[in-house]
Amino acid sequence: MPMSGTTTERPRLVIAAPQGRSGKTTISLGICAAIHGHGLVVQPFKKGPDYIDPSWLSAGAGSACRSLDPYFYPSPDALRMAYLRASAEADLSLIEGNHGLYDSSLGPDGRDDGEGSTAAVARLLGAPILLVVNATRMSRSAAAMVLGYQQFEPDTPLAGVILNQVAQSRHEEKLRTAIERHTGLPVLGAMPRQETLQIPDRHLGLVPHSEDPGLHPAIQACRMAAERYLNLERILELARSAVPLLEPIPPVGSETDGQRVRIGIIRDRAFNFYYPENLEALEQAGAELVFLNSLADTSLPPIDGLVVGGGFPEMFLDELEANSRFRREIRQAIEAGLPVYAECGGLMYLSRAILWGKRQAEMVGALPYEVEMEPRPQGHGYAAAEVIATNPFFPVGSQLRGHEFHHSRLKSLPVDEDQQVYPAYRLLRGSGLNGRQFAGEGVDGLVTRNVLASYLHLHAAGSPDWAPGLVNRALEFARSMEAAR
Repeated sequence: MPMSGTTTERPRLVIAAPQGRSGKTTISLGICAAIHGHGLVVQPFKKGPDYIDPSWLSAGAGSACRSLDPYFYPSPDALRMAYLRASAEADLSLIEGNHGLYDSSLGPDGRDDGEGSTAAVARLLGAPILLVVNATRMSRSAAAMVLGYQQFEPDTPLAGVILNQVAQSRHEEKLRTAIERHTGLPVLGAMPRQETLQIPDRHLGLVPHSEDPGLHPAIQACRMAAERYLNLERILELARSAVPLLEPIPPVGSETDGQRVRIGIIRDRAFNFYYPENLEALEQAGAELVFLNSLADTSLPPIDGLVVGGGFPEMFLDELEANSRFRREIRQAIEAGLPVYAECGGLMYLSRAILWGKRQAEMVGALPYEVEMEPRPQGHGYAAAEVIATNPFFPVGSQLRGHEFHHSRLKSLPVDEDQQVYPAYRLLRGSGLNGRQFAGEGVDGLVTRNVLASYLHLHAAGSPDWAPGLVNRALEFARSMEAAR
């Protein structure tokens, strides 16, 4: 690990594209798997609010993919520090962008100034950019498009091009000649049209890597294609050409007073949406993480708190319903005061039931509503909230940043005159819960007992009170249980 303030050599590369669905993830996965397969340490990153693409990059690189989304970090320096900490031991840091190279999140005033774009992240980190161009039904015109991206914000470090969906060798030659002649950028590879390189997707994007072992050969196919069609040696040279970074790296210390609590994390095929930074934040706050499986575990071990992350519980209705003992023990623990934090899929799991078409499956039953799947997204994109009511984990007045992407909605939440179940968040941005069930629109974060369940996916960098709040409440619960014995 370099000393604070020393010059750090950080080979790094951004994979971007003119627009979404150009093949960024396929190319990124292939490069990660190929470089890792040759014995080098690869650290993947994702710019954008996402769990699914990172699950594939993590598997291909052999290292947990981390987030570099400006929306989550309180400042550019905080994002840069996150990159420096995670990349210290890497022979290559690969950052996959999202959407188009210059696309950004719209601010509250409706402007898109580009501050949150993939290009902005590349400039901040001094990372060369490889632009992935989907060449379908295009030849010489590709040069004009690349030239426009090259000149739009001239200080953007666009350094090379990878062609995707190339029809044949003659097509490739036309593209390569035009781009290199008119832009001066090297073409470092050309991927042909191949069905074997298609990663299956569904209503929320790609299928998570961990969900189906039958999908694993896709990683090998992407690696083989990268080794065959990309100039990996020149790609590594490009990454190594990035200017050295001179930045202090502050130590990351633990906030615990020495007493650790056991926090259960349900992580399995149904629930696997977790940022590694969030799990690390819990550990730094004083938690020992205990990983649980809602599909296979038949009992709840001794824990002081529980986190149920997002995922696709609707794809595992039969298995979740069949594991009735595990569901019952969670419900009983909640009734006894166990602190529980649940996001999206976790919110669905704590409901009475999930309905999808004609299928209905019983869930934990800790919260008084059913969840119904809809064909269209019910919430999608970045979200922000203000904490307006007492809850187990956040001080009132806290500002939270995250994202949401769900096809479900609450079907039947009764009006609770006694305020035993109530929303804790006022949304500043996003959709949240079904607003018709409450007095106003734009709420989220249902509270009951020591439970907080929300459609909002939080990132620890944008919600720094989350991990300490959860650990502190777990510690209170552990002490109360000890005193009761």
